[in-house]
Amino acid sequence: MARRREWTRESLAAGVRAGDKLALARAITLVENSDPLAYEVVADLYPETGSAYVVGITGPPGVGKSSLISALIRHLRERGTTLGIISVDPSSPFSQGALLGDRIRLSDHFLDPGVFIRSMGTRGHLGGLAESTLQAILVLDAAGKDFVFVETVGTGQSEVEVMGVADTVLLVLMPGSGDSIQALKAGIMEIPDVIAINKSDHPAAKTMLNEVRSILALDHERDWKPPILLTEAVRGDGVAELWAKVEEHHAHLDEGGQLAERRRKNVAREVFAVASARAKTHLQQAVEGDPELQRVLDEVQRRELDPLSAVREIMEKVFHLGDRNSTDSR
Repeated sequence: MARRREWTRESLAAGVRAGDKLALARAITLVENSDPLAYEVVADLYPETGSAYVVGITGPPGVGKSSLISALIRHLRERGTTLGIISVDPSSPFSQGALLGDRIRLSDHFLDPGVFIRSMGTRGHLGGLAESTLQAILVLDAAGKDFVFVETVGTGQSEVEVMGVADTVLLVLMPGSGDSIQALKAGIMEIPDVIAINKSDHPAAKTMLNEVRSILALDHERDWKPPILLTEAVRGDGVAELWAKVEEHHAHLDEGGQLAERRRKNVAREVFAVASARAKTHLQQAVEGDPELQRVLDEVQRRELDPLSAVREIMEKVFHLGDRNSTDSR
């Protein structure tokens, strides 16, 4: 039996830089498990990141995102481009692991040395994007991947969150799908930079294209008008044209420094999001383990203490600070 390799901070970082698939897999596993070694490795690699272009691919379940990603991989690999793929799946309520589902559609690319594919669980994170997704992107970026695709589960809030990590957001819809219509009604049309209506041979494809176009026409403020393309991922129809629009958006962002500004805002948003999530966890744990804070909550329940006064007491006890902005924010 082969001896399991023991990774150090230095050897793991070196392996990632070299694009070693074993090192990449190990680094992302450590990231998912919040292992202290992962933080050290990402900290070492971070100065070398920023070269990969991140494309967020989102949309309702069942519209053929994985098939379209597979077709895009094939198209890009023909050009010699290297890719990292992160598929963020709903976590199993029992094991907290990723449900691989239709990742089998990407199986053609698993043995390709220029492609690294990883399916990650959301670990109970309601938004659909785990904190570990951002770290995994940085690992793949440091490994020299030209593009990183992040596929989200498409459960609503994740469509919003994918903006926090992507340079270009691709929304995939499918004609004749109630979920797709709901996506339109939910107001997520403000999010995508490029839109693909997959399964273009569907009788309702042209109708949906016109519906989407009419909704986008209501937005007069954006300087970039998201193009809408019909694709048929299984046959590869429209895939080259779709990617050309992603490249057009990339070029649009490069003009006038918009890409750098977008990334700056994204990084700030992600830092605050992760800090907020950790503060919330710390707060919950502190309240659960403190009888005095439980008493405060009980008083609110009995209508003996109002909620904002309870917030002030909890903040003072847990974070040792008063709610200084409470008066101004009312």
